[in-house]
Amino acid sequence: MLETEPKPLIPPPERISFPLGLHNAFLFSTFNALSYQIVLSSPMVLYAKTLRASATVLGIIAGMMPLLVIFQIPAANYIPRVGFKRFVYAGWGTRVMFIFVMALVPLTSRFLEAQTRLALMLMLLFCFNLSRGISSSAWLPWITVLVPPGLRGKYLARDAFVQNSGSFVTFLIAAACLAGEPRGLQYSILFAFSAVMGAISLSFLKRIPDAEIPEEIRTSKMRVPWLEMMGHPPFKKLLFMLFGWSVAYGGMTAFTVAFLKAEAGMAEGKILVLTAISFLGGLSSLWFLGSRLDRLGSKPVLTFCFVIWIAVLVGWCSLSGGVWPFKLWLVIPLEFLMGLLAALVQMSNTRLAMAIIPVMGRNHFFAIYSVVNNVTLGLAPIGWGLLIDAVGNRSPIWLGLSWNRFTIFFAAAACAYLMTLVLARRLHEPEAASMEELLREILIQSPQRFWLRFWPRA
Repeated sequence: MLETEPKPLIPPPERISFPLGLHNAFLFSTFNALSYQIVLSSPMVLYAKTLRASATVLGIIAGMMPLLVIFQIPAANYIPRVGFKRFVYAGWGTRVMFIFVMALVPLTSRFLEAQTRLALMLMLLFCFNLSRGISSSAWLPWITVLVPPGLRGKYLARDAFVQNSGSFVTFLIAAACLAGEPRGLQYSILFAFSAVMGAISLSFLKRIPDAEIPEEIRTSKMRVPWLEMMGHPPFKKLLFMLFGWSVAYGGMTAFTVAFLKAEAGMAEGKILVLTAISFLGGLSSLWFLGSRLDRLGSKPVLTFCFVIWIAVLVGWCSLSGGVWPFKLWLVIPLEFLMGLLAALVQMSNTRLAMAIIPVMGRNHFFAIYSVVNNVTLGLAPIGWGLLIDAVGNRSPIWLGLSWNRFTIFFAAAACAYLMTLVLARRLHEPEAASMEELLREILIQSPQRFWLRFWPRA
């Protein structure tokens, strides 16, 4: 018998996985969502409305957090000296202290007037968002170093899932706390809950593995070429698209809440339950894309999302303009789609930035990315608030629509999404799938895989 020569063993391809300890990042995101959604979202808007805040002031509240991210530009220079984890931990710890102080403001109603309480809350929100804006400059560079390139889409999908889970629970708690005719004590309890959740999130933040900053970056004293970075062709196209998205989306949550309160006359608890539905939409983003974002790419997902966003705003225009009667079964799918689309756009934008930003100068590239995104998100609601206040109570009828202040807002935002759609088609992403592949994945392959799980097997 002839002996066959043994074949050399070929080692299986190395399987990439998340680094040990990264699960703490998901736990941090969960408790962080239980905290910040109360002081930066609808509950704070509703509290400001109890203090007779105008639409412009609501726009300032909605825009303050993203606007103060501009401090990431100078803060990026200090990240190499301090380190990723210490930099983020110091800022997040500082902002939690300000939430504890916010919890005391509603209790001052016995000796402070409403306008004074509003001014005090605005000052505390400024300090809270300033500390967040500075420290957040280290977050994306930190995560980009920790997560392998082939798993970034998967990481972002899971992160969106846990954040939307936490946000959904937060709004149910807020709805229960503010049921009926809420008073100052109820808001104080809600803000205190936010502070405690923020403190718990810090314990998980401290357990996330740190990442080493290369020696040449830590000791470099080169001048930062900001203009050259902004002119990097793929990055420049991303910035233009990001600007359009931020204009269109800025203030959307705040002014849909204002619309439901002012025009539909809904109670605070019901508004918060409806807002919670948007986070169910965000939760479904994991099923919608999951790890497929790494394979499909960001460009087709963004194009798809902006088309659906325009359709959603046509729906809001129809409700506000009186074409459709105001019914909960019409509002619920709009809220659900808003949450889903916002999560998909955020994931796709961040993943594309991770893919096209060079390693050298990464901290500063991400600072530019965050500042353009967030400063526009900060200024947009102020501009939208001024527009809404300028229109006032006028509501002329044209094309079968009542063009009141909210109809004009929704229509203008739809036009901004149309502009963003054009900019998204110009993004540079060579490995992105086509729109046909995306639709085939979503409409044909994914539903089949879902239903096959329930198909009886022999």
